[in-house]
Amino acid sequence: MSDTLTDHPHLSAPIGRTMFNLAAPNSIAMFINMMAISAEAYFVGLHGVVPLAGLALVFPLFLMMNTLSAGAIGGAVSGLMARYAGANDRASAEAIAFHAVLVGVGFSGFFAALFLLGGEAIFTLLGARDGVLEQAIVYSNICFAGVATIWVSNILGAILRGLGEMKPSAFWGVVASSVQVVSCMVLVIGLGPIEAMGIGGAAWSAILAYGVSTIGQAIHLRRATRQIRLRVTPIERRYFVEIISIGLTASIASFCMIGTNIVISGFAARLGPEALAGFGIGLRLEFIMIPLVFGVGAACINMIGIHYGAGQIDRAHKIGWFGAAVAIAISGTIGMFFALFPSLLTDLFTDNLAARLAASTYLRIVAPFYGFLGLGLCLYFASQGTGRVLWAAIGNVTRFSIAFFGGTLLLHYDALTAQNLSWVMSIGLVFYGSVIAASVKLGAWRVGLAK
Repeated sequence: MSDTLTDHPHLSAPIGRTMFNLAAPNSIAMFINMMAISAEAYFVGLHGVVPLAGLALVFPLFLMMNTLSAGAIGGAVSGLMARYAGANDRASAEAIAFHAVLVGVGFSGFFAALFLLGGEAIFTLLGARDGVLEQAIVYSNICFAGVATIWVSNILGAILRGLGEMKPSAFWGVVASSVQVVSCMVLVIGLGPIEAMGIGGAAWSAILAYGVSTIGQAIHLRRATRQIRLRVTPIERRYFVEIISIGLTASIASFCMIGTNIVISGFAARLGPEALAGFGIGLRLEFIMIPLVFGVGAACINMIGIHYGAGQIDRAHKIGWFGAAVAIAISGTIGMFFALFPSLLTDLFTDNLAARLAASTYLRIVAPFYGFLGLGLCLYFASQGTGRVLWAAIGNVTRFSIAFFGGTLLLHYDALTAQNLSWVMSIGLVFYGSVIAASVKLGAWRVGLAK
């Protein structure tokens, strides 16, 4: 096989049509994933508000594994694969793919040790007590024992997306979501001779789903007919540096993104398990926005990375702004819909009136600002295609700081209510999207480029 690739067709193809063709498979897969996430909460909610509150506390940490592996480290991998493809360098693309899998295995081992050994202390610090703490530990221990399946599956998906192979990545995402829904129904509520496992069944179903996805994507990437294959290459420090230097900076964004929701959940826990469960329902809509926008963002990573690799910087900027406009339209429309009709979401998960009220309060105040969430998220993903992610991280740090210090002030002045906490989230979203967009407009994607 040659060490070079053919010139990439994206360099001259229409932006809108190309983005649609790349984003559509991901968006469909992510929509189905959204349904699987919602189904998990629904089945757990059948066991009462306490398991639902435990799930609400752990779920941000579980999602953190996804955003780190698929969005941060995975985004760095996709961007590097795309830039090497744009530069016609097959050997480096294959080396990045192999080193990325090793990085994923390493990170999964770290997080497994952290949460299996220190999970109880972490959840206690976040405000979990009694039954909520017990439920959180059950879910966490199972998920983090099998966290390697999450990391490797998402790294393999990132490799495929970086090569522009959205359809196989999306296919195995749909298969995994289908496996999760069916197994979750069986394991959480029981079926025939299989006894109900409660929240533990939800955790096992997630690990099973990611395991299936890992196997399927690995087989696809190993096929001998492929121009770029997943294979063992000589280990070189520079490939680890490339992945980790970009990935760790992007990880700041991921930590802050999830950290913001963990902090808000911690403050909500001080209002009682009903408020925590209600905010968990509201925050779940934001978590749903992430995979939906990721469909567009993954297309931006691929297209922008290819254009940067080929030196077409101005056209790469046009792609980024086009993707941002699409993301604003998607997230803003969904946010306004559920702000107007919150009961369509809240009534799915619980019949507890106090939990429904907290969730409705969150949605009416925060969801109208989801356009800023879509703007920031899309430009964060697009930044990974350029390899310049510092300002995307700063935007997330800004939002986290507003959530932390805003909630702390509310607690200090005895003003911690569901309404006030929701306004803190809204203010954070406005700053988040605005900071990242302003940085791109002012030249953050051109730093380090030759004049």
